Amino acid sequence: MPSIQCIVVTPEKTALETTADFIALPLADGEMGIGENHAPVIGRLGYGEMRIVSGGETQQLYVDGGFVQIADNVVSILTGKAIPSTDIDVDQAEKQLEEASKAAAPTDELAAIKTRNIVQARSQIRAAKRSAK
Repeated sequence: MPSIQCIVVTPEKTALETTADFIALPLADGEMGIGENHAPVIGRLGYGEMRIVSGGETQQLYVDGGFVQIADNVVSILTGKAIPSTDIDVDQAEKQLEEASKAAAPTDELAAIKTRNIVQARSQIRAAKRSAK
């Protein structure tokens, strides 16, 4: 029986509002699993695949950083982008990875942007390939 409410919000819309038995999130420093009655948490999301398990079915979304708040069996996610992993354009992500890898980074700020773009592209490719299995 689903026991966790999950809400995913992007700047444009509420991307997902559902109930789940279990949720796995990519954090900036690893992955977090969330079950019923999880301790309250506020965390920074990384780039990668979010998995929502409900009734034996798993839904996969690519999330593009942001924040998560867990309290009272409600998981609230604020992210720049949330798309089903099956909808990721792998060719576009590979093109982004190639362009980011070639980009010059003469300053610390440009190096950080280059690194972020590489991580985003690799995470999108990984999420798309996992959902294709």
